[in-house]
Amino acid sequence: MSNIMRRTFAAMSIAALTAAAPIAAAAQDSPVIASVVFQGDQFMQFLQTGVRETAEAAGAEVLEINIDGDLAREIQAIDTYIARGVDAIVIAPVSARDSAPALKRARDAGIVVIALNGGLEDGTIANATFSTANRDLGASTGAAAAAFISENLGGEANVATLAFSSLLPEQSGDRTGGFKDAVAEGNTINILSEQDAWMPEAAVTVATDILTAHPGVNVIYAANEGGTVGAMQAVLNAGRAGEVFVFGIDGSKQLAQGLLSGTNVLQAVTAQAPITMGSMGADAALKVMAGEAVDAQTTVPALLLTRADPDGVMSFMESIQ
Repeated sequence: MSNIMRRTFAAMSIAALTAAAPIAAAAQDSPVIASVVFQGDQFMQFLQTGVRETAEAAGAEVLEINIDGDLAREIQAIDTYIARGVDAIVIAPVSARDSAPALKRARDAGIVVIALNGGLEDGTIANATFSTANRDLGASTGAAAAAFISENLGGEANVATLAFSSLLPEQSGDRTGGFKDAVAEGNTINILSEQDAWMPEAAVTVATDILTAHPGVNVIYAANEGGTVGAMQAVLNAGRAGEVFVFGIDGSKQLAQGLLSGTNVLQAVTAQAPITMGSMGADAALKVMAGEAVDAQTTVPALLLTRADPDGVMSFMESIQ
């Protein structure tokens, strides 16, 4: 059955389908691309911005959903999109392994599948994957932290980490592992606490508890934007600015402002390029739909932002306005 025929059939039962997920009805006369992310932070919002702007510029309709870290909701959304007969799904999967069966159903149904932000363990499912190596992200920030510790803390630091292993164990492990390996180069690193906290509010609480339980902590590493924001705020709330230094992953206006502020808390983050990644994903989907060949794997470069390079931080801020 063609995608257009499936969309026509799906329209007959649209009431039942809309009960499954908050997804707008697909248009009949233009390509339809579904954009799926797993949380609502700025990084994921920018991913969807890149997908939307590129797809709409090419005349496609874009359906967007954030599944809020819920695998069951992601599966439900994908199955709904299959029933509606969308032409492509561009997705930041919640799990490299567990998201695969539903996406394989989509691919088997003739739907183009583009994976973003880490992709899938099974490389046969996605038509193309766009990502930044998570270990490289952690290693980039780790190298910046290593230099800071050597220059400012006498080559020794007591470190706490905030990760997201219960949400995305593969990505979280790579980011944190890359950081720990790089920060230890030439330094003595004592890991005093390793916790999960990836949303800002929770990260403030967890980081505050760490600072209370381990007053000797002087470096906090967070593996994503929300954790970095929360760690930064916890240090400020505790009155430990200038004593505890934060390093993180991801780039946003709030983190850039933290690097430019006079608080001397946030020292460095490694930013991805989510708008570029989303745009490349949408472009690849359109090319595959047109019968063109695309690369199976594409690495999107990351960008180190540091307090020591305010001009670079300002340029980054201008790029995301």
